[in-house]
Amino acid sequence: MYRCEQFFQVKSLNEVPLVSDKFNDKEGIKMKPFLDKNFLLSTPTAITLYHDYAAKLPIIDYHCHINPKEIALDRKFDNITQVWLGGDHYKWRLMRANGIEEKYITGDASDKEKFMMWAETLAKCIGNPLYHWSHLELQRYFGYYGCLNKKTAEEVWTLCNKKLAEDSMSVRNIIKKSNVSHICTTDDPIDSLEWHASIAEDSDFDVKVYPAWRPDKAMNLDKVDYLTYLSKLSEVSGIAITSFDSLQQALRKRIDYFHERNCRVSDHALDYIMYEPASEETIKDIFSKRLHSLPLSKLEVLQFKTAFLLSISKSYYELGWVMQLHYGSKRDNNTPSYDLLGSDTGYDCISNYTPADQMSDFLDALHKLNQLPKTILYSLNPTDNAAIDSIIGCFQDSSAVGKLQHGCAWWFNDHINGMTEQMSSLANVSFLAGFIGMTTDSRSFLSYPRHEYFRRILCDLLGKWVENGEYPEDYEALGELVENISYHNALNYFGF
Repeated sequence: MYRCEQFFQVKSLNEVPLVSDKFNDKEGIKMKPFLDKNFLLSTPTAITLYHDYAAKLPIIDYHCHINPKEIALDRKFDNITQVWLGGDHYKWRLMRANGIEEKYITGDASDKEKFMMWAETLAKCIGNPLYHWSHLELQRYFGYYGCLNKKTAEEVWTLCNKKLAEDSMSVRNIIKKSNVSHICTTDDPIDSLEWHASIAEDSDFDVKVYPAWRPDKAMNLDKVDYLTYLSKLSEVSGIAITSFDSLQQALRKRIDYFHERNCRVSDHALDYIMYEPASEETIKDIFSKRLHSLPLSKLEVLQFKTAFLLSISKSYYELGWVMQLHYGSKRDNNTPSYDLLGSDTGYDCISNYTPADQMSDFLDALHKLNQLPKTILYSLNPTDNAAIDSIIGCFQDSSAVGKLQHGCAWWFNDHINGMTEQMSSLANVSFLAGFIGMTTDSRSFLSYPRHEYFRRILCDLLGKWVENGEYPEDYEALGELVENISYHNALNYFGF
């Protein structure tokens, strides 16, 4: 039986294991080694495209959830659990599926105990991208080319913690080691952005770390704490919010504040992209009812959110921002666990209600006013791929290559099949050459190998098309395509 830990024992981060394909003696079948330098690259064309064009390009991580304070303070982590498992609900969901007690996931167990339970779980995660991501991270940052499982957990715990104690593994050095050029965090309108300012003022750190505007709390008037949030927004903006007009004024003041601090990207988390238009008077009345804690109908909530998005999108267009719309998620399921642990703890799922007609009408409403900003559409439901690709084609123009984007395979879809299906649909129905590529959407500073994972899948997809005679073996054209999707398209699209 082939065991990867027998073949990949190296001591240096820069030492590449020398392995060759293994043959099954009985069958004479060629077996690829686990996670070697040609991982996921199934053709000679794919190997050339990845190693000659994609591998060495910088990373633009234009959407993530890492903490800018930890970058500003150049945090060092005490152990691998802190950097790997803290806040990572992807891993938490798998541990629950493996029957692990909650105390070892989000509870009061020690960091080492939590790591041991993750190691035991990971060994069973065949077919899950976390198996690949975790081992890529162990290779790239810790020089460990074995397999993490119950037997090797103690060895990996010791190795990783020893490495994390080195200055080379501080947050800033991890980012630089990962060849990251730009990062966009996720920031609420009331945030001071003080840590972004601190990073920008430090000439010794040349990675650009920009805020991204996330106004969900200002839009979600159906939330129980909405009025409390409005009071905070009033305070930081200096504008008393007593009407929909004053809400718009307060938000625009904060948008300008963010713009002055190099924000060029917005981000919205939606159930779906709604379009329920209403008159100005109706919206004013709806907002007034909420200010007075009067009940609202579902239709009134949707009408307000539509008006909110239309209004704020116009500011994005005026300032040249990119608008990101994430939708297709049903959040905060499993009420008892959500009540205990709160949001972003692993209790969300894919929604099957994502009406394409409303999304198209929303975009058209902005386009008719010539106020449609650059927009990235992400659906968590992979069945929406073709709909997105057909809709974005209705609103492209000469103002930008790929003005409207089908965002990368996201969350439950950022695996081999999900990425392949998203890019295949984009190529089949729209324009793959203008695609802005991968982003981590992560809370961990060790997640950058996800870009490598994406680039390998991209190169393999293109390589298969070439070797199947569907595209010529033109490395000048193919290399440019790979480099653009991996890096240059995002650089130009966001205007960094």
